[in-house]
Amino acid sequence: MSEPVMAANEPIEVELATGKKYFFCTCGKSAKQPFCDGSHKGTEFQPHAFEAKENGKCWLCRCKRTGDRPYCDGSHKNLK
Repeated sequence: MSEPVMAANEPIEVELATGKKYFFCTCGKSAKQPFCDGSHKGTEFQPHAFEAKENGKCWLCRCKRTGDRPYCDGSHKNLK
């Protein structure tokens, strides 16, 4: 599998709504980071669907290397 594009070297704070379904960008090419805009079409990447567990702000990954997709786990700190 190819490596995704690093959209940014830090997470982004977003407001999520309980029960709402979101599509997290896994390829790194979306112009609507951290969410999918369809830029992955024609690649091996697919968006990661998830549902918010609670209302409020959270930090989503933009380096695309997190082990807790879509949430930031600090993986960007180990990248150059």
